[in-house]
Amino acid sequence: MQNKQRQLKRFFYHVRHEYVTMNNMVLVIAAVIAVSWAWASVQAVQRNYQLQSQIDDKKRQEQLVELQTENLKFEQHYYQSDEYLTLEAKRRLGLAEPGEKLLILPANSAAVKQESAQEDMSSVVATTTPPPPPLQQWLGFLFSPKQQN
Repeated sequence: MQNKQRQLKRFFYHVRHEYVTMNNMVLVIAAVIAVSWAWASVQAVQRNYQLQSQIDDKKRQEQLVELQTENLKFEQHYYQSDEYLTLEAKRRLGLAEPGEKLLILPANSAAVKQESAQEDMSSVVATTTPPPPPLQQWLGFLFSPKQQN
C-alpha cells in the first residue's frame, strides 16, 4: 500500500515539476486566447454573411416593388390612352370605326374554341416554367456579378 502511495506521490511530483511550469502555463493561456479569438472571428463572419443575405433580400424586394410600380404606371398610362378607350368601346358596346365591320361568332364555333385553348396554353406555359437545376442555381449565386446601387 505504501508503495502505491509513494508511486502516486512521485507521479504528481513529476507532473507538477515537468509539465506545470510557467512556460507551459503561458502557452496554454495563449492557446486559449487564440482559440477564443478564432471562434469570435468565425461568429463575426457568420453574422456578417447573414446580414448581407438579409440586405440582398431587401434589395431584391425593393427592385420587385419598383418594377411593380413601374408596371402599374404603364398600365395607368395605357388605361388613359385613346387606344384603350377605343378598344373598350368596341368590345363592350360593339362599336366600330368607319369602314370596319363587326363579326360576332357563336360561342361554340371552332375559332372561339381555338382562341380560348391558346389563351389557356399560354397561361399554363407561363406558370409552369421549372426552376433551373441546383448546380446552375449555385453557379449563378457564386459567380453572378453583384448589383451596385
